[in-house]
Amino acid sequence: MKITIAQLNPTIGDLRSNAQTILTIAIEAANNGANLLLTPELSLCGYPPRDLLLKPEFIDAMRSELEQLAADFPENLSGLIGFAERNQNAEEKGEKPLYNSIALIQNNQIKQIFHKHLLPNYDVFDEVRYFQSGELPNHFKLDDIHIGVTICEDLWNDEEFWGKRAYGMNPIADLVALNVDFTVNLSASPYTIGKQQIRERMLTHMAIRFDQPIIYVNQVGANDDLIFDGGSFVVNRDGLLCDRVPQMKPCNHTIRWENQKFVCTDPIAPILDQSAELYAALVLGVQDYARKCGFKQALLGLSGGIDSALVAAIAADALGAENILGILMPSPYSSDHSISDAKQLAENLGIKTQTVPIEPVMKSYDESLAEIFSGTEFGIAEENLQSRIRGTLLMGISNKFNYLLITTGNKSEIAVGYCTLYGDMNGGLAAIADVPKTKVYALCEWLNRTTEVIPTNIITKPPSAELKPGQLDQDSLPDYEILDDILDRIVQNRESLDQIVAAGHDRTIVEKISRLVKIAEFKRRQSAPGLKVTDRAFGTGWRMPIAQRWG
Repeated sequence: MKITIAQLNPTIGDLRSNAQTILTIAIEAANNGANLLLTPELSLCGYPPRDLLLKPEFIDAMRSELEQLAADFPENLSGLIGFAERNQNAEEKGEKPLYNSIALIQNNQIKQIFHKHLLPNYDVFDEVRYFQSGELPNHFKLDDIHIGVTICEDLWNDEEFWGKRAYGMNPIADLVALNVDFTVNLSASPYTIGKQQIRERMLTHMAIRFDQPIIYVNQVGANDDLIFDGGSFVVNRDGLLCDRVPQMKPCNHTIRWENQKFVCTDPIAPILDQSAELYAALVLGVQDYARKCGFKQALLGLSGGIDSALVAAIAADALGAENILGILMPSPYSSDHSISDAKQLAENLGIKTQTVPIEPVMKSYDESLAEIFSGTEFGIAEENLQSRIRGTLLMGISNKFNYLLITTGNKSEIAVGYCTLYGDMNGGLAAIADVPKTKVYALCEWLNRTTEVIPTNIITKPPSAELKPGQLDQDSLPDYEILDDILDRIVQNRESLDQIVAAGHDRTIVEKISRLVKIAEFKRRQSAPGLKVTDRAFGTGWRMPIAQRWG
């Protein structure tokens, strides 16, 4: 038997285009002698469709598209297609209205429908909001080969691997009891740093434990804040890797099932190292957000700092340097090296720049506010006006020329509110909002591994917002190595203040950072969507109250 893995990049809700992509691959697979085509979870509508699932007409259209796809499918090819199926017993039994399902297409018909058992309801996942859990084991026979079907989370519940069970059942154990020959897992598993290694360790463990070969098929591409890294792979019952599809790009691989094991003649794609993987994910996130939202060009403010430098490099690789515009907006407090560094960066990247000095606008603001600000000292409000002037100018250019404005704030700054609402937070996408400052430096050094992409002075000079004379970030914040470790313990590990102090941090600093994280929530709630690359991002999975008095 020949099996084609289709690592797809669907667009949410673009049912016709997604179906056509599947059909094109199916025809190619059939022409190459494949017997079975595998596609990711909810491949017909894209993952996650979120509240589109609440629209009856959307569910109707998906079913119609599935039926048409089945009618057009090559007769000699079977296919597993992800879609959302209505739960016909929902009203009678008081259940959720839909199933997260896989359709088996055979002989131009929908032969069987399989339902997802384990529905994640944590972090960015909200499946219990829409779906009812399936109850029966999912399996079918093709040419006397018995195949088990699981959907994403169905294989994330092995108590031996995790040390506990999050759900009451383990679907792969039920399939093994039915003597399936192998199991397929059709997934839409979002990217986080290092997650591919976890997936492979988990499924290798399960293959050995259950004496069960496994094919893992993952979605690729980005939808809103979520990035899907692909990296589909195949393990045999001895846990040995048979195939790995490249990360971060749509790709099709065909494998063979022979003598109770998988065989693949394609080279096994390597796992990218952490910096290469993270950078590729950010590029993919920007590229797909722009493309799927209808933007062909983008702009950003170039300050001469390291954050805007990294974002400019990501944007240039995502959309092409010729489609990126960098805006330099010097103020009286801007250093000469900031301007020269920004220009050198633009030259290195090959992007266009435009200089828009903001001193005249600052003076007009000062004049307009002179009466109401009289008798007060220059402070944060005046500093923030500079950022808001820049944000307004950038939004004006974005609005005028239909450029996607990409904001440049990093996770460390966003965590503690070291950013200006309606200023540098303006924009349509926050590209590095989940990248801590220390990782920003690491990525820039990685970019310079063979040639200077980011000017060396941008990396080596002390970071500064340059909103007043001689200002440095460390005037208000601890060194970023200290700050990022404290933030990781607060945000990622959910450690208490006492635990963080016990780890070696100064209590006064820890209390200050904890307070800043809490009071900055109102800013984060109003920020642009940020690409998620860690297990705990300030996005759809972060649900903190703004008005609260805890901690």
